[in-house]
Order: sequence, then C-alpha cells, then structure tokens
Amino acid sequence: MSADLSSVIAATARWLVRAYPTAGGVFSAALAEAQARQAVTVAAWLRYPTEMDAALVAVAGPGGARRLDRITGSEPPEIPESAEVPETPESAETAGLPWVPAPREPGDEGDAWRTWVDEVLASWAACLLTEPGLAQAAVSAVADCEHARGLSVDFRRLTAPDALDRQAAPLLRHPDLMAPIAELHRAEFLRRLGSHRGPDTEAALSD
Repeated sequence: MSADLSSVIAATARWLVRAYPTAGGVFSAALAEAQARQAVTVAAWLRYPTEMDAALVAVAGPGGARRLDRITGSEPPEIPESAEVPETPESAETAGLPWVPAPREPGDEGDAWRTWVDEVLASWAACLLTEPGLAQAAVSAVADCEHARGLSVDFRRLTAPDALDRQAAPLLRHPDLMAPIAELHRAEFLRRLGSHRGPDTEAALSD
C-alpha cells in the first residue's frame, strides 16, 4: 500500500476511535481500532483507487481534522478575532459556547497527526461502519483496485462483526451518533460507490 495512504488511514482511524471511544479495556480498544482501520482502508481505496491518486494526497494534503473536531465538540467553534477565546469549560459555558475540550490521553502532547486526517474518509468510514449493506458493496468494489493487488485482505471485522466487535465499538457502530460525520460526504460516497455497478452495489443502494 502507498505510504501516503498508510499515513492518512492511520490518522483518520485514530481520529475515529478517539472521537467515539470504547468503554472497555485494552482488548476492546484494539477491536474498535481494527474496525475503524478497516473502514477507513476501504474508504481510502474507494476514494483513491490508484497509486497516482494516493501520491496526490501528499501533494494536496488530506485536509486535517479541524472541522471534524468542531462537529464532535473537541475543538472550539470559529469565533470573531475580537472575541475572547474560552480556555476552560466554565468560561465556554459562561460565553454561551457549546464547547467542552476533549480530554487528552496520557502522554499525548502533539497534534501533528491531526493534519493527516482526511475528513472525506472519516465520513465514508462512518457510512461503512453503520450500514452493513454499504460495507459489503464497498469491499466488493475495491477488491480489484491497485492497492489490493497481491494482497490477501480480510475485512470481516467491518463486514461481519461478531458480538465482541459490536461490544467493543458501540459508538462507532451507532447510526444516530455517527450521522453528523456520515452525512458530511454521504452523497459523494454513494455516487462513487454507484459507479462500481454490481449485484452487491445495486442491492445496497436500493435499500
């Protein structure tokens, strides 16, 4: 797989599991991350199907997580430069702003990885995680893309999650909670998926 896509996939999956964390321990966190990474991988292969497409990501940049953070409440909304920026939850509440900073993980001091988050991939992955029919169709659509050549890829945690997978990622799999992210680029996702005509795709789009 392209190194460019690897960085984007890793950062976007990391954003998803941090924005929609598991309540379990280390094992649950690993299962949730595996599901998020598989969803983002399929989304990336669908959006950037060739090595040239992947190379262009490094040139243009994936966009970063700023708007995603704002939607999920982990970044303050844009306010006029003349206004005072709240530094605590209390000051945000007093100012009437719907923002409470997201807690930092222990030892997490750098945010450079957030610049590698791809908003479109996060949105497409949200669609895949919450709609099994679309996940099956998307996996079929990318089976023959350049990135999959020579690889034995298993996306079962995405397409056929078992009870442990679902228990580990209840937020990532919740359609209502994921809707604000999924709806950002859902129309574009359906158009792209619709260009890969096949039985699975037709059935998924007709649901």
